Amino acid sequence: MRETKDANRRARAQVLQLPLPSPTGGSGMPYRPAEDIHPVLRRAGAPPAAVDLLAQAQRGLAEARELSGPLERYATAHLAALRASAAVLALRGRPEESPRKRKRIRTAWEVLPEVAPELAEWAVYYAAGAAKRAAAEAGIASAASARDADDLIRNTALFLRMVQRLVARGAVPSARRAGDEGEEGMPRTG
Repeated sequence: MRETKDANRRARAQVLQLPLPSPTGGSGMPYRPAEDIHPVLRRAGAPPAAVDLLAQAQRGLAEARELSGPLERYATAHLAALRASAAVLALRGRPEESPRKRKRIRTAWEVLPEVAPELAEWAVYYAAGAAKRAAAEAGIASAASARDADDLIRNTALFLRMVQRLVARGAVPSARRAGDEGEEGMPRTG
C-alpha cells in the first residue's frame, strides 16, 4: 500500500515538475525550471503614427509656452491638443465600414468621443474653442486674451498627459465610462 502511495506521489511530481523529497532526505527527481506551455504573446506597442503625433503635440505645447503673443499662444496650444486627439484616433480609430456609408466629413472633436469616451468632455471643451482658434489665427485681437491662452496651455498640458497614458497603454480601450468622475476628469474652472 505504501509503495502505491509513493508511486502516485512521484507520478504527480512528474506532471507538476516539482522536486519531491524522498524519505531519505534527497530530491526524488532533478529540478527543472517551469516552462510556458501556452506563452502569452505580448501586445505590440502603439502605432508609430500615434507616437509621432503625440511627440508633435508635445513640441507644439512647448512652443506655445515660449511664444509671447496671446493669439499665437492660444492657436498653438489648441493645435497641440488637436494633434494629441489625432494620436488617439490613430491608436483607436477605425475606418467606416463601406464608402457608401460615409456621410459628411467630421472634425476630430466629433469623432474622439466615439473612440475614447473617457475623453468626451475634453472633446467638447476643444470643439468650443475651435472658432476662437480660427479667429486667433486670423489675427483678430479680441479672439483670445492672455488669460485665455494661459488657461488653454495649462489644460492642454493636462490633456496631453492623459493622451500619453492612453498611447502608453496601447489600443486597449479604457474600462472607465465617460460619466465617471476621478483623476481623468476635466478640471473644474471658474
